[in-house]
Order: sequence, then structure tokens, then C-alpha cells
Amino acid sequence: MNIFKRIYCRTFQLTFKLALPLLPYHEPKLLSGYQDIVTTLQGNNKKSILLVTDKVIRGLGLTKTLENTVLNAGLNLSIYDGTVANPTTANVAEALDIYYKNNCDCLIAFGGGSAIDCAKATGARVARPKKSLGQMKGILKVRRSIPLLIAIPTTAGTGSETTLAAVITDSETRHKYAINDFPLIPRYALLDAKITENLPRHITSTTGMDALTHAIEAYIGRSTTKSTRQNALTAIKLIFDNLEVAYNDGKNMTARQNMLEASYLAGLAFTKSYVGYVHAIAHSLGGKYNVPHGLANAVILPHVLKRYGSKIYKKLWRIGVYVGMFDKTTPIEIGAKSIIQKIEDMNSRMGIGTAIDAIQESDIKELAKIAEKEANPLYPVPVLYVAQQLEQIYLEVKNG
Repeated sequence: MNIFKRIYCRTFQLTFKLALPLLPYHEPKLLSGYQDIVTTLQGNNKKSILLVTDKVIRGLGLTKTLENTVLNAGLNLSIYDGTVANPTTANVAEALDIYYKNNCDCLIAFGGGSAIDCAKATGARVARPKKSLGQMKGILKVRRSIPLLIAIPTTAGTGSETTLAAVITDSETRHKYAINDFPLIPRYALLDAKITENLPRHITSTTGMDALTHAIEAYIGRSTTKSTRQNALTAIKLIFDNLEVAYNDGKNMTARQNMLEASYLAGLAFTKSYVGYVHAIAHSLGGKYNVPHGLANAVILPHVLKRYGSKIYKKLWRIGVYVGMFDKTTPIEIGAKSIIQKIEDMNSRMGIGTAIDAIQESDIKELAKIAEKEANPLYPVPVLYVAQQLEQIYLEVKNG
């Protein structure tokens, strides 16, 4: 990267870091159950809800208790269950149509990151009816309050219930982009481990590694604060201690609740400190090939950490000391590399591979340009890369 672009990126990132204390971040208020949701809606004078979910979740009956609780309270309920993995502009248009036709005045997102992002984007369109989603991509393009949004995550991974981002895929071009603005942070969230009890093992593993990626990228970046560092470290320890327990024993509610807490804390960390090239690459693969986001992050994470090399050794070493993998007498490089090895071992034990076969070599140049455009200058990464350098990472991820 030439010196002028490097200065631009780092100046942009420093400006955001200095502005952090002045920006209108808020943490969602945590609710204790479905009746608490009803009380909250009534307290906010909300009468007509749009529930945004997907067909699998609804087909499993996971939303039934919520639906009955809301209807028994005399509230109106409309449902959009067409959300797909890597939610699309078409999904948002369909949800928005239901919202308007039924005179809805609030949103409940019930699902993984896809359902929550779809609900956020629907809210953005309500707030900005004359703007397309494409016109709101990037930073601070919404700038108006969206309808009251309650998020109920069914996976312990995305942290979308805490973040200011909605990631959407253009239905026509398959380009995947993020809309980032403070009104998108949900007002309320419900973390209920029982909802995650019957998750398939591969969803438990990949969404958990997604949360780990959030926490690690937030921690090793150059725009951290005392609170984001602590949230990231706590999340990493919870994931190291609980993810494989939840993977091997889905009925272990303690492990599952701890994973929901870890995902929430990782979300709090990265919504302020941002992510890095792992996410930029994963987003491009999700848009181009519909690779599940958590799986992409899990595979890409060790590749990128190795590429950063000595620039992140000290921070990885601090992670290792915090989680109790080793003590302060361990040499920094050895400790750092053991963290990367632990991530690779976790992937291996949970059946997550080292490569993404969907990548076509002929697409890599285009994908690298998309990732660079997403990451630079927004993401305060430890090392700045241009598209040509990112191409090498894509090749590594393709070949394992």
C-alpha cells in the first residue's frame, strides 16, 4: 500500500477512535422472558408487531410460545418467515410489504444473524422510505430512528442483537454489503438458551466460531477501548471453555447460556472496535457463493492470523494469559502461535475444514477488490493490505 493511502486509512481510523466517547452507542436492554416482551411492547404503546424469522425456525415450532404470548395479550401479530441465509434485498422488500399492509408499528427478530439483519434493514427502510438499501450502505446513512426492535437470537454467534450493522446481499448482483448506523442497534434483546437447545451441531460450531472471530478481531485491532478489550477477552474465555461442550452436548444449558453471553459480549466489542480482513473476505464469499458466514469466518480466521504474524503476537499472548492457557513466563511468540493452533484444533475437532472449496480461482481478483473496498479505510486492522495481498489469502483459503 502506498504511503498516501496508508496515511488516509490510519487517519480515518484514528478519527473514529477519538470520536468513540461522543458517538450515540447504546446497549440493548436485556429482557427476561416472553411475558417481559409483552410488557415492554405495551409500555411503549405498541399494538401491531411484525415478527421476522425463517421457515426452518418457525417449522420447528420455536416461535410458537412467543406467538401465543403476544396474541393472548391482545396484540396484533404479522409474520415474515421468508428470510434466507445471507438475507437479500428481496427478503427486506417482502418483509416491508407485510409491515405496511398490516399497519405494524414495531419489529421482533427471531433467529440467527440473518433474521436480525433482515429486521434491521426493514426498519431502515421504514425510517428512510425514499432511500434504497444500496443508498444506505456504508456508515451513518440511516440517521433516523427505526421502529422499536426486539432481537431474540437463536444462535450464539453473530452478536447481531448488540450491533449497529445489518449485512445484506443484493438479490441481482449478489454483492454483499453492510449498513452501519446507531439506530440499527436493537432496543431490547432476549437471550434464552432453551431456544438454542436443538441446534444442529454444525450450526453450534460455526456460529460459535463466528463469535470467536468477532472477539479476536475486535481485540487485535487498533481501535480498542478498555471496555471493548475486556468484553472481547471475557467472550474469548467463555468460548474456549464452553463451545465444544455445547457442540458435544447440546442439552448442556449452562454451556449454551454461556455461549449466548459470549456472543453478546463479542458483539458489544466489535460494534465499537470493528472487525478486520477475516470479515471482509467472509462477506465476499457469502455474497458470491452463499457460503454461511460463520463457516467462512471459522476457516479464514487462522489463515489471517498467521498472515499478520509478529504484528499481533503480543495481543494473542495476552489472550492466552487471560484465558489461562499459559502464564507470563511463556515466550510471546510461542504463546501467540499456541492460540492460533488452539483455533485450528477446535475447528478440526468440530469437523470444520481448513479450506473453502467453493472459491473459484478465476473469481479471486474480483473478490479481493471487494474485500479491500469493504475493509479500507473502515476496519482498523493490525496490518494494512491491498487487493493483491488479499488475493494470496484467498488462494490459501481455497487450497487449505
